[in-house]
Amino acid sequence: MYWTLELASKLEDAPWPATKDELIDYAIRSGAPLEVIENLQELEDEGEIYETIEDIWPDYPTKEDFFFNEDEY
Repeated sequence: MYWTLELASKLEDAPWPATKDELIDYAIRSGAPLEVIENLQELEDEGEIYETIEDIWPDYPTKEDFFFNEDEY
């Protein structure tokens, strides 16, 4: 399983919190790339509820990770 920023961004609008099956269903319905669906299928399924993308990919960058000043725009 590997995540890239582009792949993970396909789940930003997912219906959080969600189970593995709900995320797979969302990815299929939203037309996400096959790699996203494969990554989700590789998650260990213990009936876990995922609150955010960070639960799936802990290194997912947030707005704070980028060094720009939003007030300038």
